[in-house]
Amino acid sequence: MKVLIVLTSHDELGDTGRKTGFWLEELAAPYYHFKEAGWEITLASPKGGRPPLDPKSNEPAFQTEQTRRFEADTEATAALANTVRLDSVSAADFDTVFYPGGHGPLWDLAEDTDSARLIETTLRSGKPLALVCHAPGVLRHTVNEDGTPLVKGRKVTGFTNSEEEGVALTEIVPFLVEDELKHLGGVYSKIGDWQPYVVQDGLLITGQNPASSGPAAEALINLADTVNA
Repeated sequence: MKVLIVLTSHDELGDTGRKTGFWLEELAAPYYHFKEAGWEITLASPKGGRPPLDPKSNEPAFQTEQTRRFEADTEATAALANTVRLDSVSAADFDTVFYPGGHGPLWDLAEDTDSARLIETTLRSGKPLALVCHAPGVLRHTVNEDGTPLVKGRKVTGFTNSEEEGVALTEIVPFLVEDELKHLGGVYSKIGDWQPYVVQDGLLITGQNPASSGPAAEALINLADTVNA
């Protein structure tokens, strides 16, 4: 099985002067689930090269066994330093796609036509796809073949308004993931802040927050195995 992991290239947290990027746990936990499943992993980002890490995600309070393992893993860190450009990849070359979150995707991947095309093509090809935390916001411009929003009528989750309030970025982000998914007609659900929660609707898997990244990867592995049985 070949999985493409799509990371943000955006590193500016609005006009705050602070840095953002991808959230380390949301890459590290799925990465090792995929490795242990024997999957071949390719990392991509809009600009290619090393994607920006949200520095907050590497603070001691947010480190996990998987993030420490990732940072000590020379193969993993080399792959991260050399992501391929998103516009150079084809959905046809992968069995599935996974999007980690962090705030960065709200600025670049959510507006990226290559990303939208990748998501649309993957699902239309009968392949599963998963997005966690802020990454479900990347679905905002994706559409079905009839032009309706891809999430319309689909069960989804993503970073909640109250979780965004909890990190005091409600007025900084370009849009709120929960509000956007609802606005697009998604059947949005959530549980308590920071609790792992994963929703599957057909080939689409979404996770609510960082704690959901490992469970979302497990759900994707199970779904991919079923699709390819």
